[in-house]
Amino acid sequence: MSFRPDFHQHYVQACQNLGQPENRFIAHVLQEADKNDKIRWTKGITLKIAGNNRLVPVQKVTDDDLQVLVSVLQNTVFVTGLDLRFNVLTDAGVKHMATFLQENSTLRYLNLMFNDIGTSGAELIARALHRNETLVYLRMTGNKIGNEGGMFFASMLQINSTLEKLDLGDCDMGTQCLIAITTALTQNKSVKAVNLNRPLLYSQQEETTVHVALMLKNNSSLVELHLCKHEMKNFGVERLCEALYENSSLRYLDLSCNKITCDGVKFLGELLKQNQTLEILDLSANRIEDDGAIYLSEALAWYNRTLQALSVVSNNISGKGLVALSDAMKTNMKLSYIYIWKNKFDEATCVAFSELIQTGRLKPNCTDVEPYKVDGHTDLAELSHGLKKHYYWVPSYGKETNKDANASLAIVTVSEY
Repeated sequence: MSFRPDFHQHYVQACQNLGQPENRFIAHVLQEADKNDKIRWTKGITLKIAGNNRLVPVQKVTDDDLQVLVSVLQNTVFVTGLDLRFNVLTDAGVKHMATFLQENSTLRYLNLMFNDIGTSGAELIARALHRNETLVYLRMTGNKIGNEGGMFFASMLQINSTLEKLDLGDCDMGTQCLIAITTALTQNKSVKAVNLNRPLLYSQQEETTVHVALMLKNNSSLVELHLCKHEMKNFGVERLCEALYENSSLRYLDLSCNKITCDGVKFLGELLKQNQTLEILDLSANRIEDDGAIYLSEALAWYNRTLQALSVVSNNISGKGLVALSDAMKTNMKLSYIYIWKNKFDEATCVAFSELIQTGRLKPNCTDVEPYKVDGHTDLAELSHGLKKHYYWVPSYGKETNKDANASLAIVTVSEY
């Protein structure tokens, strides 16, 4: 393309036409976009109008602001991504976005996480995606769409064949819509990553996990699955493992913040001995303890050569289990990322992981600990690395250059737009 659009001029004109005052933050972002030379030769850019930006003065985007913005973007082919996280958009503003989605043919990424969108807004977005054939990645994280709102997305998944990544974490969804979504994913062949974190479940029977397991037996396209805060216990883990013996596509399984003990990890250990697909396993904030860590280390040391990243952060593991995991890395050259912070470190643990790092077996940016010495004793300090370092935020200074510090992006690229 030999010309560039004048986003800012069009925005000023649209504000005048609609009788709306200018949003200073939107104006600033559009002015910066006008200077972006990448527009000349790439397929497009992502406009980052995140309300939690801390490097420039932020005026949060309102419903009226969104109406003006979509009128500016309606006829442009240059914008392929729109990041509107942490603003104050409501169902009223979503009406404009829904109309935009039905008519736009270039937008591939839409981030609406942590706005004030409810059930009716979820319905509008979901119905717009019945017609939209370009959007690939949608983040609704943190909008309280509830069980009814989740049902609209379940219906959408039966129709839409373009969406590849759907994030519905922290959306207050319930048992009914979780079952409906997993049922829809049994037939959906396009979705590669789905986040169902922190639903509101009032039963101890783990019905939703059973339905997730049934979906995994039949789904051959899903690569990434997040089931954080599902109140999952050992029974649910056993059902998932049974399904994963038959699944040959899932590469990233997030079971963090559940109620899994060493008995549940025993099923995972047996699965890892045979599974040839899983590359990332997140067991953070469970209670697998030493016995669970030993089950994992046995499978990783002698059988599994597929898993690349493991997180056992905050699992009440002491030196015995942590040393076993470090020993597994000496025979398993495939396992490259391991996160162990908030467990019970002893001298043996500190020495073992210090040796892994000093010998080069474990790269410093592939773990969340760093060795140091005081009075001749080795200890471990925490590093800000992990599987989902940038799940809720993206550096304001630009794209994260070191993906190793955020292993899910380095390994399973479907995580990233």
